[in-house]
Amino acid sequence: MAETLFAPASGFGRAAVAVLRVSGPEAGAVLAALAGSPPPARRLSLRTLRDPADGTVLDRALVAFFPGPETYSGEDMAELHLHGGLAVRARVLAALSRQPGCRPAGPGEFTRRAVLNGRMDLAEAEGVADLIDAETEGQRRQALRQLEGALSRQVAAWRDEAIDLLAGAEAALDFSDEGDVDEDGLDAALIGRATTLRDAIAAALADGRRGERLRDGFWVVLAGEPNAGKSTLLNALARREAAIVSEIPGTTRDAIEVRLDLEGLPVVLVDTAGLRDTDEAVEAEGIRRSRACIAEADLVLALVPPGGVAPDLGAAPNLLVHTKADLSSEPSEGLAVSARTGEGLPALLDALRERAEAGMGEGDALITRARHREALERCLDHLDRLCAGVAGGLPELAAEDLRLAVRALGEVGGHVGVEDVLDRLFAGFCIGK
Repeated sequence: MAETLFAPASGFGRAAVAVLRVSGPEAGAVLAALAGSPPPARRLSLRTLRDPADGTVLDRALVAFFPGPETYSGEDMAELHLHGGLAVRARVLAALSRQPGCRPAGPGEFTRRAVLNGRMDLAEAEGVADLIDAETEGQRRQALRQLEGALSRQVAAWRDEAIDLLAGAEAALDFSDEGDVDEDGLDAALIGRATTLRDAIAAALADGRRGERLRDGFWVVLAGEPNAGKSTLLNALARREAAIVSEIPGTTRDAIEVRLDLEGLPVVLVDTAGLRDTDEAVEAEGIRRSRACIAEADLVLALVPPGGVAPDLGAAPNLLVHTKADLSSEPSEGLAVSARTGEGLPALLDALRERAEAGMGEGDALITRARHREALERCLDHLDRLCAGVAGGLPELAAEDLRLAVRALGEVGGHVGVEDVLDRLFAGFCIGK
């Protein structure tokens, strides 16, 4: 029998109300042990909570019981809405831990059980994680769409079609010696349907990775020579002292990240070490990391101070920004900003928002994680083989490509390999969810 889990479902710290969640086969018995008479199902009821060990009054709280399987986890569940003092919560948690068959939940265990009990699939569980982590309005909308099944429904439709095609290919294989099956083994209709499916998946993949960009943020790297004003500009845009500012060249040795919300779009600013030739080992490592950040950036702000030169950024997409505009009266090409006076900062933020908006595209993205993209790309590879005639008309090879395509689609929703992905997903999940 599965263990009964319990955990705080609200944030830690002092608050007006603290919610504890219990899920598992003993949820009803645990609630009765603490609250006495069980409340009506799915209704909040006021009860005096007592420690079953000695009858000590723990709190006056609202409690509720939710019989499974129509619950978040698919199991019987109970909730205790306590007063939010630390001592109250600690004492009730201690009482719960002494109940037979009960143990504290680990990160994401309620959602893990929801997946394993069929209340949601793996992609929807990832939507839960993304919704909890959402920092901007755009991220919230995208995570909510995934939680509500936008990706799951589309992938399920593709998978149903692939399974139907697989059945046709296997029929051609099983009955290849009968007169009602083409001598070539695969009819044109099957290849046509496979081509349509391939084209639909290819169109979803050709989205410029805007879903991943919205989820992870649009990465903007500040690059330039030492003392170009990178750290000062980072602090001005972040409106806090996020990076150390010094006139000593080479102060910044490692990448410093700051997240901005630009009208609902997540932008990550990255301050990096100044680019120059140096024999100092630690600074050289910082410059190597700067180059790595530049190579992976969605946009690089090439900062040029008065009298300075633009950094060598290779093929990285960049925006030229002249810093310390308050120290120079000469007209400059591109944006001119002063972190000290604020000159040009609104224009720079507008430019960043426009670049981020262009990078994330218009409309709702279907693919939001590298895991989804990798699985769909493998599916596309197998459909490409089939549609390109690599199978040579042999139903055996066609069926194998379709079988692998179905498997790849199943990985998105968790029909295949769900446990490994759950382990990785919930390692960083919040307790109580």
